[in-house]
Formats: sequence, structure tokens, C-alpha cells
Amino acid sequence: MEKEEGRRMDSRERYAGITEWFSRNMPAAKSELQYDSPFHLLIAVILSAQCTDKRVNMHTPAIFKRFPDPKSLAEASFEEVYELIKSISFPNNKARHLIGMAQTLTRDFAGAVPSEPDELVKLPGVGRKTANVIASVVYDKPVIAVDTHVFRVSRRIGLSDGKTVEAVEKDLTENFAPELRPTAHHWLILHGRYVCTARKPHCTECGIREWCREYEQDF
Repeated sequence: MEKEEGRRMDSRERYAGITEWFSRNMPAAKSELQYDSPFHLLIAVILSAQCTDKRVNMHTPAIFKRFPDPKSLAEASFEEVYELIKSISFPNNKARHLIGMAQTLTRDFAGAVPSEPDELVKLPGVGRKTANVIASVVYDKPVIAVDTHVFRVSRRIGLSDGKTVEAVEKDLTENFAPELRPTAHHWLILHGRYVCTARKPHCTECGIREWCREYEQDF
């Protein structure tokens, strides 16, 4: 998409260009967390808060083997769970959240991971971001989870001026087509993780720089 020389790009053009590039170059973007069931993805996402997916993936095989279903985790002791996750960030809180999540799933949801974000947030350790991840990844719901990468990248490249997670989520939801939202979430995460990094973005390697507001302003 071309714009007139000297004219600032508007939001519609920015979204269109970025969407077209990602659709062509990253059509099957997906989570880097490894899992084999909705329940195990829920465990992995809870563990990934303020922790890298790489580190979480190092520990989840043993966790998944020990706790194949909500009932087994619901009956676990704090000490048992803690030992399996102690090298992951905030292990005390996460151990309690995992056990509480499994107990609530077992008691209130017959052991099945719910598909709606409003139901998911009733589980201990599950906030809006985690709920949206599960709803979009597992159930292909038209929602966008806004983590630190998505928040930073969206504001930097000009997809949102929102000052809160909720405001950024609203802008992304309004401007990405429903069928693209689950994938757009991963586009922005992966872009922020590997290209548009926090301290030193790799602009010369960036495929969407011509639609990036910050790059446009700098050059």
C-alpha cells in the first residue's frame, strides 16, 4: 500500500498494511508454549506469567506427566507442585494458583476447561490475558490477549494509543477482523519477542517498518 509523499499514514492504512504483511509472511503464527490438551495449556499459560516460554517448556513435560488431568492436580499438595516449578518465577503464588485452578475446574466445571473468557477468569490464577489466550488458542474465539509484548508493540508501531491493557485490547479488537484476532495476537507477540524488542528494536530487519509509526517519525 502506498501513501502520498509527505502525508502521515492513518490508522486504517497502518492496519491494512501490517495485516497484509503478516498474512503473507506469518500466516500460521501460533503459541510457542508446548502442550497436549487445553488443561495443560492452561497450566503453561499460568506458569508463563513474567517468565519466558522457553523456561516454561523446560519444566512442563514433568508437570504434565505428573498431573494429566485436573483431578490429579486438585489433590496435590503445595510442596509437590512447588518442587516441580521452583525454578520458575513466583513459584509460591503459581503453585497455589495451579492447585486452586484445578480444584475449581473439578468442582465447578466437571474438569473441563471452559471456552468463554468470562468463565475462565473465575479460575484462580487466570486473569483477562490468560483467559483470552485459552479462548483464542483452544477455542478460536475472536478475542485478543494483550501481554507485555502486544502492549508495547501495538503502541510503538501505531496500532493503539491506549494507555492501559484494556484500551489497547479494545483498539485491536475493533480493527482486526474477528477471524484474524487469534492469529494477530501471535503476530504481535512474536514480532515483539524477536524483532521489535523492548530496548533495541531491529528496525533494519523489520518487514513492517514502512507501516510503523515510530519508524515513520524517526525517518
